[in-house]
Amino acid sequence: MDRTATTTTEVRTQGLGNLLQLTLAGREPDECVQLTADGVMLRWLGEGALEVTPAAGQDTGLDLLLSAGVHGCETVPIEVLDRLVQAIGRGDIRPRVRLLLLFCNPPAMRQGVRRVAHDLNRLFCGKHAQARGDEARRAAWLEALVATFFCDPDRRRWHFDLHSAMRGSVLPQFAICPWVADREVSPLSLMRLRHAGVDAVLLQEKPSGTFSAHTATRHAADAFTLELAEAPDGVWPGCLFELLQAAKHWIEATEPVPATPPRPLLKFRLAREIIKGSERFALRLPSEIDNFTPLPPGTLLAEDDGVRWVAHERGARILFPMADVAIGERAGLIVVPVSE
Repeated sequence: MDRTATTTTEVRTQGLGNLLQLTLAGREPDECVQLTADGVMLRWLGEGALEVTPAAGQDTGLDLLLSAGVHGCETVPIEVLDRLVQAIGRGDIRPRVRLLLLFCNPPAMRQGVRRVAHDLNRLFCGKHAQARGDEARRAAWLEALVATFFCDPDRRRWHFDLHSAMRGSVLPQFAICPWVADREVSPLSLMRLRHAGVDAVLLQEKPSGTFSAHTATRHAADAFTLELAEAPDGVWPGCLFELLQAAKHWIEATEPVPATPPRPLLKFRLAREIIKGSERFALRLPSEIDNFTPLPPGTLLAEDDGVRWVAHERGARILFPMADVAIGERAGLIVVPVSE
């Protein structure tokens, strides 16, 4: 994604459908409300935030939140959301649901970095109150936006927070389902993921401070973190286009008619977290190892000041190995298949 400053003329001409360029340029739109030819209303709520209201008589009762850019270096999800926003602004997608579209971390996006100070995706569910800085303030602001958006208890609520793992994956596109007490993910939700080109879902079994966990636990939204496939050399794999097509169906409230049967969806659960305890922490896996790579029993995963992580779980796979995290944060996940 080109982060070169967009000229004032370009930003003004393209309007609110050009939300990404407005956000990267740090500009406010000349007009905060825009109507498409079909009567769809776009309303700018603040930096990186756009609310979309269907034309009169077209609302089907769903509030859909789509977010990207929580980590500013994850360009594929930012591009996916940008394509959807532009299509809505042009009238190529005609919403029949209410939408909140968010580029979550503009300072990190402008710098092309994962975070500026804190990891924004660890500051939700009120955890921002224990931190300082721009990302803590941004998390509080995003929570307030979401609370306003999800204010009607009689409407259905969905949230897809788009991310990219920034490495290859044996299962190219996968979802993370936040833990919610006494609630199981519905078969309909899993079918929705299958239609979106998702290969696997990780079912969390404890609370977390992610954006999707916040909307799931605080607002009872059907929420997922979606880890999108990588696009080597800018070439998009087919599953990204499947996701775009699925998102169009969500927004237009139409049923997908796949050309081929949806792929099977594999389920995993978290077995253990690898936690960085000191500056002496070292991962003992290849630096370019793919997500969901199988871990034969006895594989040495990491070492830290006398502590050794060794794979022993049946069917274990590695997820999100990353040594460059703050002390106390997770440096990798060991996940195992869910027995049906």
